[in-house]
Amino acid sequence: MAHYIDKVEKAEFPEVVAVWEASVRATHHFLKEEDILYFKPLILNEYLSAVQLRCIRGHGKQIIGFLGTAERNLEMLFIHPEYRGRGLGKTLLAYSIHELNVYKVDVNEQNHQAVEFYRHSGFTTIGRSELDASGKPYPILHMELKKVRLGQ
Repeated sequence: MAHYIDKVEKAEFPEVVAVWEASVRATHHFLKEEDILYFKPLILNEYLSAVQLRCIRGHGKQIIGFLGTAERNLEMLFIHPEYRGRGLGKTLLAYSIHELNVYKVDVNEQNHQAVEFYRHSGFTTIGRSELDASGKPYPILHMELKKVRLGQ
């Protein structure tokens, strides 16, 4: 099956949120149900409009993963759990780096798979915040591409 990266139309935001929710439920076991319910409308009504959004599509133009960037920062990258482990996250990350000039990412410290994914992809931790951007007690690691940091 051929996958391809595409822009996301505003009318597709509910589909993107469905991917986000499925991914978060499969990977963010540290989040409480109330947190998911808190973030879901924010994602739909605020966050998606605030980023440069790209998706990876599967059969029938179905959105199976997406990313959002702002100011060279990867703000979000989520893959539907049915499609994890197929290299789609790597494909989206490479696209964000090479096409959208991303070199920074903030990652939930408790999301060990994501932290290792970014480390394996060449990012290094340059800082840590005790709270997330919403003031919730989920520590965030601030990561940056090594080659950018070293000026290579």
